Amino acid sequence: MKQIELFTDGACSGNPGPGGWGTILRYNGHEKELSGGEPNTTNNRMELIAVIEGLKALKEPCIVHLTSDSQYVCNAIQKGWAKNWKKNNWIKSDKTKAKNPELWDELLTLMEKHKLTVTWVRGHNGHPENERCDQLAVEQANKYK
Repeated sequence: MKQIELFTDGACSGNPGPGGWGTILRYNGHEKELSGGEPNTTNNRMELIAVIEGLKALKEPCIVHLTSDSQYVCNAIQKGWAKNWKKNNWIKSDKTKAKNPELWDELLTLMEKHKLTVTWVRGHNGHPENERCDQLAVEQANKYK
């Protein structure tokens, strides 16, 4: 299986507000940048969509190492929260509804195709790929201002 590095970030001006997402896929020395946005969204939705779009761009099952500054995304994947939310009909352990269930469902389905590992990095802290993904996301969000 190919080993892919996936870097993602989401941005939102206001929460909710205009938002964007940025993704970098790296394989064997080659990079591909993807980005997009929405006029009225939340930061967490943009963080999720960045990962989803990165995984959707892969044409075959891969070993994927995701790097994200979103604790929401990283914790829900690493700690199994998202799988438990789905198993419990999108109800969290505190008995409240999980947010963004349609995006989590899509992400969980995509994760079944790939072997995914996750690393959290602090945002706006000089990580080159995270900074670039943030730049892509902000550029997209600004299109809707």
